[in-house]
Amino acid sequence: MKFIESARPYVLSLFRIVVGLLFACHGASKIFGVLGGEVARVGAWPQWYAGIIELVGGTLVLLGLATRIAALICSGEMAFAYFTVHQPRALWPLENEGELAALYSWSFLLIAVAGPGVWALDTWLGRARGRAPTASTV
Repeated sequence: MKFIESARPYVLSLFRIVVGLLFACHGASKIFGVLGGEVARVGAWPQWYAGIIELVGGTLVLLGLATRIAALICSGEMAFAYFTVHQPRALWPLENEGELAALYSWSFLLIAVAGPGVWALDTWLGRARGRAPTASTV
């Protein structure tokens, strides 16, 4: 159990990095049409705005910079997507194809509450200023 508890800040960092990277890829596909995506017309509601939030928010979460607020915004975007696009189709995420939106929403909420972990620019900058805890106390 001690090993698991000592690994927590590192696993949290890895979780944040993977979720941020995957989310940023969704945004890049909407904004730039890469990775098999279709370019959203500039200003088109909600696709273009979702793409911007996904690209910028995902990148911030990936880097661990302004992590909590970026993750909270990303969580809200995915909750909005779930309730406006998926939930009207059917009650359960398995039926309405909203599993990914639900998982992203809850994943980002977890990151917003738990923090970025030790491998984050927020943590590194905080340590440089004498404000962030060390790896052993996170």
